[in-house]
Amino acid sequence: MNYLTNNPNATLTDGMHLLVDALKRNGIETIYGVVGIPVTDLARHAQEVGIRYIGFRHEQSAGNAAAVSGYLTQKPGICLTVSAPGFLNGLTALACATQNGFPMIQISGSSDRNIIDLQQGDYEGLDQMNIAKPFVKAAYRINRPEDIAVGVARAIRAAVSGRPGGVYLDITTAMLSTTMDAEAAAASLFTPVDPAPKQYPCSGSVKRALKLLASAKKPLIILGKGAAYAQAEEQVRTFVESTGIPFLPMSMAKGLLPDDHPQCAASARSLVLGQADVVMLIGARLNWLLTHGKGKKWNPEVQFVQLDIEPEEMDSNRPIAAPVVGDIVSSLEVMIAKMDNFNIHCPQEWTDAIDATRKVNMAKMQVKLTTVSSPMNYFNALRAVKEVMQGYKDIYLVNEGANTLDDTRNVINMYHPRLRLDTGTWGVMGIGMGYAIGAAVTGGKQVLAIEGDSAFGFSGMEIETICRYQLPVTIVVFNNGGIYRGNDPNLGGGPDPSPTSLTPGARYDKMIEAFGGVAYHATTPGELRNALTTALASKKPSLINCVIDPAVGTESGHIGNLNPKTVVTSQK
Repeated sequence: MNYLTNNPNATLTDGMHLLVDALKRNGIETIYGVVGIPVTDLARHAQEVGIRYIGFRHEQSAGNAAAVSGYLTQKPGICLTVSAPGFLNGLTALACATQNGFPMIQISGSSDRNIIDLQQGDYEGLDQMNIAKPFVKAAYRINRPEDIAVGVARAIRAAVSGRPGGVYLDITTAMLSTTMDAEAAAASLFTPVDPAPKQYPCSGSVKRALKLLASAKKPLIILGKGAAYAQAEEQVRTFVESTGIPFLPMSMAKGLLPDDHPQCAASARSLVLGQADVVMLIGARLNWLLTHGKGKKWNPEVQFVQLDIEPEEMDSNRPIAAPVVGDIVSSLEVMIAKMDNFNIHCPQEWTDAIDATRKVNMAKMQVKLTTVSSPMNYFNALRAVKEVMQGYKDIYLVNEGANTLDDTRNVINMYHPRLRLDTGTWGVMGIGMGYAIGAAVTGGKQVLAIEGDSAFGFSGMEIETICRYQLPVTIVVFNNGGIYRGNDPNLGGGPDPSPTSLTPGARYDKMIEAFGGVAYHATTPGELRNALTTALASKKPSLINCVIDPAVGTESGHIGNLNPKTVVTSQK
């Protein structure tokens, strides 16, 4: 049967069928989306030819699933939405993918151009492509079936080449139903050759970087999620262990080397940032997550080596003494091949200082984890999670919230790359359920999502999606009844709750029961440990409502310093 048409004897096809064929030709296996006019039949036809369609309750979650799929596979994840409101809902996830460097393509149906351009008021009318442009790497519109093959190929190449990112593909309603000769349509299809080619650094930049590292008295390597995306764990391990330089993993780079690796300096973060004289950034940016390389947390005399595929990233916040422009794998391979010509080592005094600080900080953390409290706080709850996770080191951990994110990152060790998935560069809340679904579908592994109650609220309805597709996702909601904490007062003294308050005593576990999932309610570390053990063993859609003391939690977690400061004293 010719799947380009519903009739095997037909000589014509249309844009809808040809677009599906182009996606299949380019290895697209899954589409995440929300259907409606004009893309419902497109999803049906994709399913007909063997492309899996995962239907969501909100486009932002579908986009997040597509984005994390791109991160895990180095191939663009596909998000399908309707026009105007659906497009805008998906655009947040697309913009986040661009900021994070995840390859993703959002395909949205759109209104006919003649009506849009004259602003004549079409159904869900919006100039989507021009609205998308500021938020994405590239945006294209396909007006004719004859251009589908080129449009898809350009979108794929733009999404995965250089620094990956989000691409918007505008599909007009008229194009979807426009016909063309089926034979000519089939002949037009192609797969782009080498859309993400290796980019080797120049020899001079490599020598400069190695020379600077060799001069360091207190060297440090910072691993970013760019190195995780590049699947550079083999090269990272060789370079780190050959040089003996301590490393600090950024949140989504945890697991590139195990967190219990002897050279991991995560437990001595303040020390190494404050004293390091040469810092090598591997797939990490000097953005807000590293306080832009400035301020009291940093040695003011520090010099930087930076490995990045994007040349414009260099000198973005601090002068980069040794920029190395190329893809991470190739750059490290070249540096490893030439490092024997340089005496790169790590002085014993530096590693001894790190080890001493690490022991002190780990002892402090152990006190937090073992302190008994009722209700639970974040740390004794996470101790229970940590104990169970020792038997599940190879599952995905999705994590979002304020205190929930910060404390989980610091407590739960990662042992394998690309298993920790969190809010990333933008710090966008609401990624949780989309990332959990995308990881489960793409990776075929179990997922544990540790969510703050506020963060969970952004995408919580997607538990229906998890149950509908029977995905092996377990959700733990750290429920302290508020944003940051649940005991803030109304400063005006009125009956309304505080801006940071949520419903006291909320039972999030009851939600998943409505869709056929398994519910648990935990008020003690022991109950949490038992519930999580049972849930993970079952591999069924599960949600644990974990009751946390409303009084614990700090404003904005570890980024409270970003809050604006006021000189006005409250009158109440």
